[in-house]
Amino acid sequence: MTRSRAQDPGVCGVTAAIAVIDGKWKTSLLWLLESGPHRPAALRRRLPGLSEKVLTQALREMEEDGLVHREVYDVLPPKTVYSLTAFGRDLSEALGPVSDWGHRRLDRLREREHQAPA
Repeated sequence: MTRSRAQDPGVCGVTAAIAVIDGKWKTSLLWLLESGPHRPAALRRRLPGLSEKVLTQALREMEEDGLVHREVYDVLPPKTVYSLTAFGRDLSEALGPVSDWGHRRLDRLREREHQAPA
């Protein structure tokens, strides 16, 4: 889905919400930022496989969407910290039931694997 489609006022609300968290890393970044502010390097350490370029792009999009706040400290070397905004916390809370559903789905898949004839 394109980001512009998600801004169409005639689009379904669920579609607009999913467009904001679309991608491989945004939900993981939301989850990590729930626990408090993080520096970009700390986020990368917690998410192996996430490149600096993709992290920067995802955080910029999340900032643009009002989900994260970027704080730049005037020190040497430069220090940047990301945290969830109130809007980002709202989204994170809204995703809680979706996460619960996802865990139930994974449990069902594991049960099917164990019941399948070998």
